[in-house]
Amino acid sequence: MPQSHGRFVWHDLSTPNPEAAQSFYTRIAHWETQPSELSDDYVMWTNNDEPLGGVTALSDEQKAAGAQPHWLPYVCVYDVDACSRQVKTLGGEVRFGPHEVPTVGCWSVISDPFGATIGLFEPQGKAPGTQGQPRRGEFSWHALMTTDSKAAGDFYRARFGWEKTSEFDMGDAGMYHMYGKNGRPFAGVFNRSPEMPAPSWSSYIRVDEVKKVVGDVRKLGGTVMREPHEVPGGDWIAVCKDPQGVEFALHTTSL
Repeated sequence: MPQSHGRFVWHDLSTPNPEAAQSFYTRIAHWETQPSELSDDYVMWTNNDEPLGGVTALSDEQKAAGAQPHWLPYVCVYDVDACSRQVKTLGGEVRFGPHEVPTVGCWSVISDPFGATIGLFEPQGKAPGTQGQPRRGEFSWHALMTTDSKAAGDFYRARFGWEKTSEFDMGDAGMYHMYGKNGRPFAGVFNRSPEMPAPSWSSYIRVDEVKKVVGDVRKLGGTVMREPHEVPGGDWIAVCKDPQGVEFALHTTSL
């Protein structure tokens, strides 16, 4: 099984206004954009010339299915077809695919037993991203808000080979369970409260200083949902929405 199996490697943004989204995120995350050679409707995000995701218009098919504008993270797997079949045996659903893209790889979109959606990606060549600590502009953390954090964690551990690295008590909010590989955590799972949205994944962009960047978010027409605050370990995070209403998060690491 490849070392990259189970690692978050790609992030797609589906939005009603791709041009406005490009203007916003290139200033917030200091990304660049690059046209896709395979589709005129897809533009790639790059960070220091390395592709890390893409942006496209929310399709009519997605709208008809009730999909809202969203970020979708993809996890690298060794065999999309086999993994998609196994998702069903573990209580999840395959929402789309598997679908093969020539010279790129194969992908599918699944949902876990509690309804949170995530992508699977089997690259044809080397998996995108790095094995080490995320750099500025890269996606450095992922958090799952769900209805049963233990069962959801078991689902992803079985599917992606994740290890439980630690946990901490959030008081009335319950336990926050952290998962990763080779001793490096990269995802957290916690139970949603009744007033929170449906189960979903949130992706965190590493920035130099969260407090400064939330000011830029507001200036550019975005919204700050949760103000910058320190989390156990000394990192700082904030939760925001872009001008099109898509949620994303910011992360400054103490390392």
